[in-house]
Amino acid sequence: MSTILSATAQTKITNPFGLVYGGAITENVPGKVNIHPVSYKLNGIAVAANVYTPANYDASKKYPAVVVAHPNGGIKEQTAGLYAQRLAEAGYITIAADALYQGASGGEPRHTDKPTYRTEDIRGMADYISSYAGVDANRLGVLGICGGGGYTLKAAQGDKRFKAVATLSMFNSGEVRRNGFQNSQLNTIQERLKKASDARAQEAAGGKIIYAGVASITDEEIAKTSTDLYREGYTYYYRTHAHPNSTFLYTMSSLLDLMTWDATTNMDMIDQPLLMMAGSKADTKYMTDEAFGKATNAKSKELFVIDGATHIQTYWRPEYVDQAINKLTSFFGKNL
Repeated sequence: MSTILSATAQTKITNPFGLVYGGAITENVPGKVNIHPVSYKLNGIAVAANVYTPANYDASKKYPAVVVAHPNGGIKEQTAGLYAQRLAEAGYITIAADALYQGASGGEPRHTDKPTYRTEDIRGMADYISSYAGVDANRLGVLGICGGGGYTLKAAQGDKRFKAVATLSMFNSGEVRRNGFQNSQLNTIQERLKKASDARAQEAAGGKIIYAGVASITDEEIAKTSTDLYREGYTYYYRTHAHPNSTFLYTMSSLLDLMTWDATTNMDMIDQPLLMMAGSKADTKYMTDEAFGKATNAKSKELFVIDGATHIQTYWRPEYVDQAINKLTSFFGKNL
């Protein structure tokens, strides 16, 4: 697998499928893993997705399948696509879709980021892939990365179509939006809820939509960012793996839902086999540890630590991606 893309990726995407991860498919070659851009409706809104089929795919046969949920701010052409492609190389039919209101999927206002929608996105991928030619719907797994990992935990609590549940670098969006990263904003919860409430009132009155997050950033600002997650995240999303559909923005009013939600509520409802993976140097690992401890009823559970990896490095660095993929293929192979 090739290494990180050059900085030119931020201004020009040469891959015909829009993919910006290393080793991405550039053409559908007979007998190899192929990519199939698809669209379907979820609650009346158009979803843009990519389906990956294994080498020598035969629609008359039956294959296990895996749904892949992308990180916050991410899209299907980035790390979600990388993991979907690598799992297809291991024999799975996989799907990665842009969340509603984000990426190439429909929905207004743009960049709405509500947990209920993100959880429904995962169920919608399950709806679609379960009826895809060649898929054995009784052998369906799910992998969630970063924010997609938190939403995957929530989806799996209720949706028992998922027979095996995996997360990578899980990010509990509700906890972080409420308490701040590493509990750094506990003293401003009510103040931030007031801003979100005011933003919703302004939207309801037909006023301008207010956005939170980061629209753009300079190299100097990146260098001064103290946490690995955000410093390396800015580099990943705005430099090395940039894509015009990917953004760190979200509507301020979304915080009304985000701040009152938590991925780890009802973790005891997960009774499927559970694999949670995180880098040993990830400053987000505390969220994986917290969720893992609450999964008291999982049929089996394993915490797999990727030695030396930070959160963002699990998205692209070959040595860490390889470890994660090897673990995933073993886990899904045993449980699907």
